[in-house]
Amino acid sequence: MNQQAIDERHMQRALELAKRGEGRVEPNPMVGCVLALGERVIGEGWHERFGDGHAEVSALRAASTPAAGATAYVTLEPCCHTGKTPPCSKALIDAGVARVVVAKRDPFPKVDGGGIAELRAAGVSVDLGVGAEAATNLMAPYLKLTTAGRPWVIAKWAMTLDGKIATRTGSSQWISNEASRRIVHGLRGRVDAVLAGRRTVIVDDPLLTARPAGARLATRVVLGTPPRDCRLLKTIEQAPVLIIAGEPAEAASLAWAEEAGAEVATVQAEGNPDRFAAVMDELGRRRMTNVLVEGGAGVLGAALDAGQVDEVHVFVGPKLVGGQPSPSPIAGAGVEAMAGAIAVSGLAVESVEGDAYLHGRVSRGVPHHTQDKVV
Repeated sequence: MNQQAIDERHMQRALELAKRGEGRVEPNPMVGCVLALGERVIGEGWHERFGDGHAEVSALRAASTPAAGATAYVTLEPCCHTGKTPPCSKALIDAGVARVVVAKRDPFPKVDGGGIAELRAAGVSVDLGVGAEAATNLMAPYLKLTTAGRPWVIAKWAMTLDGKIATRTGSSQWISNEASRRIVHGLRGRVDAVLAGRRTVIVDDPLLTARPAGARLATRVVLGTPPRDCRLLKTIEQAPVLIIAGEPAEAASLAWAEEAGAEVATVQAEGNPDRFAAVMDELGRRRMTNVLVEGGAGVLGAALDAGQVDEVHVFVGPKLVGGQPSPSPIAGAGVEAMAGAIAVSGLAVESVEGDAYLHGRVSRGVPHHTQDKVV
């Protein structure tokens, strides 16, 4: 096996290891590390939980033999600063690693090429860009939060075969089956927040919790004033609730919600798209990495109009309800011409006990920081 094939195989394994941290390490990135002597793997590790040791340190500790002269395959540039843990670049240098293969440069300001420079200054050979595309896809939420200050937005909805999310009377439970709803609970269990509009809370009175609980406990975010007797506030001890008011006067009128245990924040902006973007700025300041938007159509439309939808998960029940007044999933202004339609890439279609489950990512230009090349 030639060196390129060896590098690609070990990096693929490092990416598989990194994925194990999903929902547990945020707002840190998912990172995996493989230590190898040629084709032989001598150690593996990944960032398992926020605040715990990083992937490189875990791999060094797990190594079956000393790492001197070995190659380290890392999905993200080793950190070179002391945060909750010591710098990984120093740990690799101290271990005598001869070569480091890095998939992605880390755009975090305290790293941003510094880890690579430190390794090279110590005489360690560094190759950048092996597995860069896969690493970019894996760490897209972290990259967005780090470079744009906003969380990765996952839009989810269930609709009938004729594209309706409810009947003309507002009846919507249930469009999807239990198996589809289990997938939704899995999504809720790995995000930082589940967001819905005031009308959805009034009409559906959802809990917006993951059942069973997942790796993360999501904050339930409501845009606007919810009913006093809604289930969100009745279950405040199970998961936090954040109410986003549009005006200081609205926030001031929500003292009763704060007394019930909810947090209230004010986000002011003209127009629904700008307001949604401002809400994402607020959640980004709170270091939320992934946000699941569950509707309704007005909120999903505002998210799309604001250019903030990054990923979609759609469940299609094999049902027809008809009716022109019956709502569709996404409202808002939308696009004017089909040529401007927003493309979804990497679309996967699965059958879930009769439902169709479609999921993919919104296609956008690749920011310059993701364009890592082999150097």
